[in-house]
Amino acid sequence: MNNRYSNKDVNVYAWFREASEKGDAYAQFNLALMYKRGRGVNRNDDAAFIWMRLSALQGIAFAQNHLGAMYYNGTGTKPDDTEAIFWFRMAARQGDASAQQNLGLMYRKGRGVPRSDATALTWFCRAAEQGVASAQALLGEAYAQGLGTKRNFQLALAWFRKAALQGDATAQLNLGLMYRRGHGVLQSDTQAVAWYRQAAAQGMAAAQRHLGVAYAEGRGVAVDLERACSWLRRAAEQGDTDAQFNLGVMLSNGYGTRKDDVLAFDWYRRAATAGHMLAQYNLGGMYAQGRGVARDPAEALVWYRRAADQGAANAQFNVGVIYANGRGVPKDDARAVAWYRNAAEQGDASAQNNLGVMYANGHGVPRNDAEAVRWYRKAAEQGHPLAQYNLGGMYAGGRGVERDPVLSYMWISLAAEAGDETACNNRKLIERKLTREEIGSAELMTRRWRDAHRA
Repeated sequence: MNNRYSNKDVNVYAWFREASEKGDAYAQFNLALMYKRGRGVNRNDDAAFIWMRLSALQGIAFAQNHLGAMYYNGTGTKPDDTEAIFWFRMAARQGDASAQQNLGLMYRKGRGVPRSDATALTWFCRAAEQGVASAQALLGEAYAQGLGTKRNFQLALAWFRKAALQGDATAQLNLGLMYRRGHGVLQSDTQAVAWYRQAAAQGMAAAQRHLGVAYAEGRGVAVDLERACSWLRRAAEQGDTDAQFNLGVMLSNGYGTRKDDVLAFDWYRRAATAGHMLAQYNLGGMYAQGRGVARDPAEALVWYRRAADQGAANAQFNVGVIYANGRGVPKDDARAVAWYRNAAEQGDASAQNNLGVMYANGHGVPRNDAEAVRWYRKAAEQGHPLAQYNLGGMYAGGRGVERDPVLSYMWISLAAEAGDETACNNRKLIERKLTREEIGSAELMTRRWRDAHRA
């Protein structure tokens, strides 16, 4: 035994040890805790497990719940969900609230038993009615999300409030989110921030992130980018990937802090490595542009591809551009088309325009003017200037559509108004070939399109 323990702890250990060896169940439980926590004796999970099991076998509910947790976590024994369920159930049936909550979690996760949100709800309810704040928070989540029951924001709000007033950080955050979204309560960003702040003060990373975003966007508080950075940094340092991404954005743009691409790159990398899609996309951009890191087209492709594989349309578009231009990889028009199509089908206007270009020129696909027009139109209707110019060119030449100088003038005018210099020059050339009536008709169509797409 080590002299770093107080004499009191050593004496308590000795008393519990003697009583435990005589078969006292409560002494066995307490002795197990001393081994588990390293109080009065060197920490020893194996010994803790032995004494906890002896106490549990004598029917002590506290010990049964702790033993279940030891099987669940593999503390002092091999992980065994079936044994964990058995002991949690034994304690839960005796009314142990912590065991009831743990049993509910096993059913929610489907560990050791078939997954059942309804059964989980039953056990959460029993623990919550005994006043266990964490169980009340879990019950609130079940009602908020409709897990094992019909969604009921009023009941969710009531249980979140009970737990939040007991200081449960998860409930405080969720209560803030209820106010933010107006679920079961009058929407109030001010109230949302008040609850975020309580959870954030307890060190909860997600609450710190939400509070940081609130300061960045001025929701419920005055805009304060320095405070936004401060809260985002606290959450990011705890491993919150959304906070790491947002902090990267702040550093990359110099919002509330000194602009620092090297630090921005580091935070993006941390989030990206953990699988954060937007961070992966931004990290690809940093490699592509040589911001915060040496320019590396091959690494840019790696990270764009990871985001693209998760369904990020802008990343899919960039992967297409890389293959179309042969940046860091052999030029491959067929692959470019495939990636453009993935993004285009998600509504990415730049990808739709580029896919139109590939069809118009027969790059990576057989030339097909009608398909080119179809994709140009999709992008043009979203206000993409280059697609509007390209669509205008198709109408001017009668490619994929019937030749129509008036429609050509309309689409090229829209591109010109958006600042496309080539469209400005070509509009003047087309205008010389149109009658005054045709120009008037095209201008009317242009105004109507603008009015219809003003939003």
